[in-house]
Amino acid sequence: MSSSPATQKRRAEVISFDDIPPVPCPCGQARRAFADVAEYPGTVHRTDITADAQTHYHKRLTEVYYVLDCEAHAAIELDGERVAVQPGSCILIPPLVRHRAIGPMRVLVIVQPKFDPADEWFD
Repeated sequence: MSSSPATQKRRAEVISFDDIPPVPCPCGQARRAFADVAEYPGTVHRTDITADAQTHYHKRLTEVYYVLDCEAHAAIELDGERVAVQPGSCILIPPLVRHRAIGPMRVLVIVQPKFDPADEWFD
């Protein structure tokens, strides 16, 4: 007897960011997880920001930055306002908010819906 799709147990996904090749982004280097998992509506990135990032925005994407590690004077700029961050800071960035990271840091970025490089815009 087979089970219906509604009752089938889904397989859990386990990744190591160190196993994902980094790709360049306006912030530095991103390792993007779960892009190929149809059941997950977003992506999760570990991004290493190596210097002041380029200001950009998204028309559709919402991002949550969780600061894993950063230098003492690190900040996030949101629509021109500089906000100090520290490890443990969490920032919700809705669509159309121009943003950039200031200073080297490592962040976990949760993106909804799935990340789309065509939705990165620059002034």
